[in-house]
Amino acid sequence: MSTATPEVDETDLQILRILLEDASLSFKDIGRLVHLTGQAVGARVRRLQDLGVIEGYTLRWNPERIGLAVHAFITVFMASGSTHSKFQRFVAENGSIAEAHRVGGEGCYLLRVQVGTQAALNELLNSLLAFGNYKLSLSIERLK
Repeated sequence: MSTATPEVDETDLQILRILLEDASLSFKDIGRLVHLTGQAVGARVRRLQDLGVIEGYTLRWNPERIGLAVHAFITVFMASGSTHSKFQRFVAENGSIAEAHRVGGEGCYLLRVQVGTQAALNELLNSLLAFGNYKLSLSIERLK
């Protein structure tokens, strides 16, 4: 069964799968795989971007290689007087916070952080106390 829509055909889906596997490939290289010119692949990619199918590009990296060896997940419980907008600004401006999600269920926010030392983690945790309380889980191994 095809997952294509009227706006996205099977060739578009092939291009997406290739980009998901290796976004560093040139349009010319992708074109060879889907039997199109590099220019035609570029036009399809731009259209997929315009449609919002492709939202951006990312990079896989090893943060430990640059000294970010401490990985943690923090559930933040906002204090009743705290404002979410102030907390969201704090998150946006803090380079140690790799991801932030507003969540339902336990807590208000879930943060994924990467820091170089336990002391840096402790400093971040102390900063979070201005917004409420938290629960910390340390990552001991990344599986995927």
